[in-house]
Amino acid sequence: MTAMHDDFASFEAAAKRGGYTEVIAKDWEPSLVLERHTHPYDVDALLVSGNLALEIDGETRHLVAGDAFQLAANVPHSEVYGPTGATLWVARRHLTA
Repeated sequence: MTAMHDDFASFEAAAKRGGYTEVIAKDWEPSLVLERHTHPYDVDALLVSGNLALEIDGETRHLVAGDAFQLAANVPHSEVYGPTGATLWVARRHLTA
């Protein structure tokens, strides 16, 4: 679902068409560090403002506004947000039992 979206409503609609059931806008505080962790859901996200260093499997991606990323459920990763913080639009697809 990585197409660029002009507004949250179009991001949300595309996410739901793609099978994502939860779509949120999330603001992260400046210089926040989230150590290595996992999520029990797939993620498709768009960085709307700020910047983010996302580390997966020893490889760091430096993301800026307009960049999108996907993350499968249960994949270990860490996040470091820039000095101005960041806003992400995040679609989550929860695993079924």
